[in-house]
Amino acid sequence: MRITTISPHDSLGPELLALQHAAYAVEAELIGDDRIPPLHESLEGLRSEPLTWLGTFDGERLVGAVAWEETPDEVDVNRLVVHPEEHRRGIGRALVEEVMARAGGRRIIVSTGRDNKPARTLYERLGFRPRREHEVIPGLWIASYLYERTTRDRPRGDAQG
Repeated sequence: MRITTISPHDSLGPELLALQHAAYAVEAELIGDDRIPPLHESLEGLRSEPLTWLGTFDGERLVGAVAWEETPDEVDVNRLVVHPEEHRRGIGRALVEEVMARAGGRRIIVSTGRDNKPARTLYERLGFRPRREHEVIPGLWIASYLYERTTRDRPRGDAQG
């Protein structure tokens, strides 16, 4: 498995969009609601988002991706998608861990469908703390998480603390 920077603006764009649609179709089934905006996004819409992307490849095939926005203080994980045929292979975990490593000491936020138990379990196992649950549109609930690196999470010899 190889993780590398990708872009929806190059020839990989249609493959990334198809992966996103397949992954969010699974989430829609889990939460019982298909009104998840990325599930219905067009290629132009995907390309218009100001996101940084990483992709995971099995050979030449894109099997997972993560995208985020960042500020000097915070990283907001906007999307995490894994091909439905590749679930439970550690792809999502590896992608989130890579974002965590790139975030340095910044806090990380992420949201997922309130009833998406697999995603919630992943974030909780990686040390994300639940922040809140809220209704984004009538009947569609999401759960938000926060990760803040603690002193014990820092590498030895790191004077920050």
